[in-house]
Amino acid sequence: MTTLAQWTPDVEVYSIDEAFLHLAALPSEALTTYGQTMRTTIQQWTGIPVSIGIGPTKTLAKLANRLAKRSPAARGVVTLTTPVEVETTLAQTPVEDIWGIGPGYTRRLKAQDIRTALQLRNVQDRWVRQQLGVVGLRIVWELRGISCLPLEHCPPPKQSLMVSRSFGRPITTLTEMREAVATYTTRAAEKLRRAQRAAGVLTVFVTTNRFTDEPHYANSVTIPLPVATQDIAELIRYALRGIEQIFRESYRYKKAGGILTELVPARQVQTHLFDQHNRERSQRLMAALDALNTQWGAGTVRYGAMGLQPRWRMRCGRRSPRYTTRWEELVVVRCAG
Repeated sequence: MTTLAQWTPDVEVYSIDEAFLHLAALPSEALTTYGQTMRTTIQQWTGIPVSIGIGPTKTLAKLANRLAKRSPAARGVVTLTTPVEVETTLAQTPVEDIWGIGPGYTRRLKAQDIRTALQLRNVQDRWVRQQLGVVGLRIVWELRGISCLPLEHCPPPKQSLMVSRSFGRPITTLTEMREAVATYTTRAAEKLRRAQRAAGVLTVFVTTNRFTDEPHYANSVTIPLPVATQDIAELIRYALRGIEQIFRESYRYKKAGGILTELVPARQVQTHLFDQHNRERSQRLMAALDALNTQWGAGTVRYGAMGLQPRWRMRCGRRSPRYTTRWEELVVVRCAG
């Protein structure tokens, strides 16, 4: 994302691996060359191959990006700027491949024999508004080249947060499950504090591997918190209570995790009269914990509930070497004389 910002200040970070850029100042005939230069630079600076789609609206840019991924001849960049390019592409695109058209919309459209993006673009606004609502009407206008989704430079705050991992080996004991849930809850609390949010509801879940012939079990429990919090100790306490309710012996668990919902700004937490938790002390403790782990490395100071040397951790045997962040994984070059 930092590399993308070198090309234009108007960048919307849409997800961890996707962004929208505003390139309206460039002439249309220069867009493909500009995109190839961006792609080459990102590959050189980060080692990450990317595909670039360019269009007059977000929906058309997403469609161009999809074509860039699938067409080797495009060399990673596709532009949809002329009416002929747009119409030809829409005629060849199934309606379910349009950004924002989910299974429900797809069934409704195909029931009316609307099967391509071009057919959807040409439908009357009144029918679209009745059948697909305002959201569907925006998609149709975007297909027509009318921008309805401007860049969001300040994306809305998250409404939920989840941390979940598969285990390196199946867990069969409550002790190890408690360690795993405490670890995931700690990571969720760290993300909460980075986002300056507090959670009002905690959900804990477990599941076995449904792709084996072993007995399958999955369950979850949702715990409303008395006061929205970002305190690790408090969240761990409730998470462990929850896992004790849903854990069942004789199963081989493959995955567990925690979900935090009803997130509110950390500075606007509504307390109640009978709250006995020292919130001011909690804030100072969490600040000190974060400062130590930032300076000396993640996990330097942690709660004992997470365990010391958990054997259930996810295996990363096929992970690429971390050349830039781990001394022991630096490239070693040997020369034979």
